[in-house]
Parts: sequence; C-alpha cells; structure tokens
Amino acid sequence: MKTAFTDNRVTPHRIRIFLGAMIVLFAIFAARLFFLQVILGKYYLALAETNRTQVISLPSSRGVIYDRNGVILARNVPSYNITITPADLPDDTGGVQAIYRTLSDLTGVPITVPGSRPSQECAPGRGIEDLVNEWIELAPYYAVKIQCDADPATAQIIQEKSADMPGVGVSVSSVRDYPNGRFTADVIGYMGRVPPDLSEKYQALGYNLDQDKIGYAGIELSSQDILAGTYGSEKVEVDAAGKIIRLLEPPTEPVAGKNIQLTIDSRLQEAATIILENKIAETRANKPPAQRSPMITGVVIAMNPQTGEILAMVSVPTYDNEKFSRYIPLDYYNSLASDISSPMLNHAISGTYSPGSIFKLATAVGALNENIVTPETQIICNGSISILQKFYPGDPGTPMLFYCYQRSGHGVVNFLYGLSQSCDVYFYNLGGGFPGGPVPEPGLGIDEIKRYADALGYEQLLLGGQLPGEVSGLVPDETWKRIHKGENWATGDTYISTIGQGYVEVTPLQVLESIATIGNGGKLIKPILLKEYLDGEGNVTQTFPPQVIYNLADTAITPNTNDILVQPWVLQEVQLGMRLVVTQGTASAYAQIDNIPSAGKTGTAEYCDDIAQSRNMCQRDAWPTHAWYGAYAPPDNPEIAVLAFVYDGGEGSVTAGPIVRDVLKAYYQLKANDAQRTG
Repeated sequence: MKTAFTDNRVTPHRIRIFLGAMIVLFAIFAARLFFLQVILGKYYLALAETNRTQVISLPSSRGVIYDRNGVILARNVPSYNITITPADLPDDTGGVQAIYRTLSDLTGVPITVPGSRPSQECAPGRGIEDLVNEWIELAPYYAVKIQCDADPATAQIIQEKSADMPGVGVSVSSVRDYPNGRFTADVIGYMGRVPPDLSEKYQALGYNLDQDKIGYAGIELSSQDILAGTYGSEKVEVDAAGKIIRLLEPPTEPVAGKNIQLTIDSRLQEAATIILENKIAETRANKPPAQRSPMITGVVIAMNPQTGEILAMVSVPTYDNEKFSRYIPLDYYNSLASDISSPMLNHAISGTYSPGSIFKLATAVGALNENIVTPETQIICNGSISILQKFYPGDPGTPMLFYCYQRSGHGVVNFLYGLSQSCDVYFYNLGGGFPGGPVPEPGLGIDEIKRYADALGYEQLLLGGQLPGEVSGLVPDETWKRIHKGENWATGDTYISTIGQGYVEVTPLQVLESIATIGNGGKLIKPILLKEYLDGEGNVTQTFPPQVIYNLADTAITPNTNDILVQPWVLQEVQLGMRLVVTQGTASAYAQIDNIPSAGKTGTAEYCDDIAQSRNMCQRDAWPTHAWYGAYAPPDNPEIAVLAFVYDGGEGSVTAGPIVRDVLKAYYQLKANDAQRTG
C-alpha cells in the first residue's frame, strides 16, 4: 500500500519573494522613520513642546474715558465669577452633589438642564453639572465659570465657604461700566467679543477670543489701540491634564492702556439730550397721528468755534450702552437693530439729510465774494420765479415755476433782508440768475456753489477718524448727475441746489462747521473730541490743540484746496445778516434769549424719502419737512455754536429754534455756576 507524501520544502523562488517583500517593507518603515525623525523632526519637536508648555495671556488694564471736567464716562469695574475646577472636586459622588446643591441655592444656577447643548461658559440654559462634565475630559484643571458677574454678596459668601467646597472658587475679572449710559452712548460706544474677521489679528495680540472684548462703536472703537494697551504673557509647563507645573520664563508684564479725556461736557450733553427729546415729543404730539412719521430722529451738537472743541454731540433715539457692559442681550440688541429710527447710528455724523435754507449761507458767501451781487443789489420777490428748464446747450427749454416759501412774496429784497427772511426767490437769482434781471444767467452756478460749500466744510470727513462711521454727504454737480443718474444737469437742478434741496445731502456736523466758520471769521477749525491722553497717574502724555485746517479770509497763512480767498467784508456782511435772522428775521420769535445775543440761520428742508413715500406723504406743494437751526454766541466773538436738527420736524424756526435757544441758555447757566463755584 502506497502512502501519500507532501513536499513541504520552500523553494528558492518563494524565499526570494519573501526576502524582497521584507526588504521593501523595512525600506518603507525606514523611509517613514527618516521622514518623521529628520524631515519633520523640528515640527514634531515643536508640537511636543507645545503640548508640554502653555503661554498664558496677561490682559492689560483698559484706559478710563473722562469728560472735559473729569467726570468718568467709561471705566473698569470688578466682576465676580463663580468657578469649579473639576479635578479638585471630591472623589465621592455624594460630596460632589452636595457642592452642586449649595452652589445652586446660592447662585440660582440649576444643577442640570435636561437636553441642554454645549455652549460657552455662563450661557443661559446650562446647569452646573452640565458645564463640569463638558470640561472634565477636556481640561480637568481649568476653572470653568458656572456663573459670571455674580452678585458681590453672593461671591463673598461662596469665597467664605470655599474651604468646605473643594474645587469651588471665585475669580475676579474686569468689565466695562458706563455711568452716563444713554446720555453719552453715541460718543462713547460699547464693547463686544472679537468678530471672526478680526480673530487672527487679536489672537496674535494675546486676546482670549472666548472672553476678551474690543471696542465696537464710538470712542471705544476708534481709540481701541490707545485704550487697550498691550497684553503681557507668561510661559508655563503643564502636564497631560493641563495642570500648571512651573513657570518656565519670567513673565512679560502687560502695559496698561492710556486714559482719554474728551472735550465733551457731560452736563451740557445731558441737558441737550433732554431738551431735544422733549421738543421732539411736543412736536409729534401736536401732529395728527396720520401725519407722524415712524422715523423719530434728532441731533444737537455744540462746539467752540474758536477751538473746534465739541462740547455736546447728541443723537436721538439712542441706546443704553450700560446694558452692554457685561454681555449684549440678544432681545435688546434685536429691538435696536430693527428700529426704523436706527438708534445705534450716530445721526450727527453718519446720517445725511436735505439741509434746506440753512445751506443758503454757502450761496450767500459765494455770491458776494464773486461779485454776483452787492449787498445793495435789489431783487423783486413776487412769491415765485419762472425759468426755462434746459438740459443741454441749445435746448429751447420748458417753462418751470419755482416758488418762494412765502407765496405772497417779500417785495423788494436786498442781501441783508434776503438772508434774514430767507427769501427763496432772492437766492434762486443768486444761484442761477434770471434773464433780464439784476443777476444774469447763470448766476453763481452749480460749480461755484459746490466750491464754496466744500470750502465751508461740506463733503468733508471733519473728525478725521476720531469717531467711526462719519460720512461725507453730497453737494452735486453736472458730472455727478451724469455718472449716478445717467442724466444731464438741468437748469432747475441749480436753482434747487442753491437753497439746499434736490440732491444735496449733508450731515449735521457739516452744517455746524459752516456756521462756526462764518462766525469765527473764516477759519475752518477741525472739530475735536479728543482733548488729552493721560497715563495711570494722571500725567498728560499727549494733547490735541486746536487745528486750523485753513483760513478762508487769509490764505497766505493756511491755503485751501478750493483756491478761495473770502474778503473780510463778505464774512462781516453774512454775519450781520445772521444777526438779523435772530433779531427781526425768521428766528426772531423763537430763538432770542434775554441778555444773550446770538446770530443764526434757520432751515426748513422738504424731503421725500422711502419712509415718506410709503406713507403717501409726498404731496405736491405739501411735502414733509425737516427742521434745522444753527446759531453762535456772542455775535462779535463767539465762544459757542449750536446746531439742532429734527427729522420731519416741520418749520426750522418753530421746532429747531427753541432747541438751540434752550441749549445756549443751559451753556451760559453752567458757565455762570462754574464761575460762582470757583470765584
């Protein structure tokens, strides 16, 4: 019987294949090892070092913001945070639950919230145990915050009980506080978390993106780098659980931010706010409900026309930045964001509106200086003027009627009477001329109107970055209309631009600047909000002296880009006309103050924006109007200029006139009080 025999010998061929495979495998391992150890050696060494070490950011102290008299407008106050370090909690479950119950009773934070999802510390809807369980795996030695901005009394009780509650602690952080709240919110602004588009920049500066804040509006934003200072750091060694073992290097100490003193007088700011709000409420109450615009907006600005120092800048409606000091409540923020009146917009510098007759000051200066008229030139106002509306040279034209606000006419009008009574027909002649009349076509013309308006401060970013959000406005010309409207400039465009209507859009600050420039004799002064930078000991490190951008009356000293030299007599004539506005002109019944002489100009600006159109308010010959009035005092050597604007406020003299009058009275009363106190 034959037995089957199996040959188990390995053939040389198989051995060669096996050895080849082994060589290839070892070669792969060797190459991978070389790649990791040599090529990527430094990278993994750095990664290992990162796992072993940690750089801890040391926040700097943010600077304090004061008003001109040293009143605090923004400061840092302590905020007490209740924390738990998971790794330091007791080992027994019963002891841990007892700590949770005690903390919940003291803080009001629930122990657990079923169904809650991970979110940032102190977020509503998260329980104590929920937060601890999230962090116990990630970083057991991290002191997780279970309540932020705790009541100081509660924090003190927990601090006293901490010896009996292992792992529980109280940390102190700094939060921003705004004592004046809504009265200065538009100037001061507020702070918020670093937005995603700036995260890389601020992370490189040492900011903790989960908790550190930066300025979001106002001075807090525009002076962010000055106020914030420089963060410090310290390098420590940590174990695998994130527990700090030792300090590896001497720390880099943080550098505190500078304190800032503003030119604002918070007393005048508060008085101006109340005066403006009361007048707006009164004006609306006197209107039938159907005629009240849903847009409720007003501005008051007060400035020293000799130095440019802004004493008050009020924009209503506003918001309460004190409500943003700890965190930004979503419901409150959404209510502000959805408000048609844009309470978070500083309308003094970021809103543009038709100026109406207050813009006639630019036309007045230009017409006299360019010899379009003399002060004695007489023009007849019968209540309207008929012109030929032309769109191009050779156009035969279409008759068009332009009315004066006083349909019965002003009769024979010279310069002072025309300015003091704000006669539209008189200024139509100055701006566009009239065939056969004392002012031939084209009068001053749109190019010169624009040139003189810009020389008085229009279309300029006057603050130069001291506050964010400033816009330049618009004084149109032929080129602008062709580009933006796709149409030729019409003759009528010049006439309506002359009186501050049509496409003309300006900011309240620009209007005030034009008034101040005329009042001080032609000096375009840079408006100043920043008065001084101070260090922590109160020493002045930088001042912001008055800056004359240029002097229209003396271009040899400070030439301007508009190449305009205004003769002194021209400014004196306009000043006299503005004085007559108060004593016997359009503002005489509403703006005079006993023993306080002033000079000013009213403006009643027709408008037809989207809001007015949606409410069918743009009716021919009955458009709604904005109210403007600006004045300076005293007339011969002014120390204060004030501008008031009320959206949909009606007659400028009736609504804005009393606002400026009352703000001037408040200023002089405060001045008298200060003199009495120091005298």
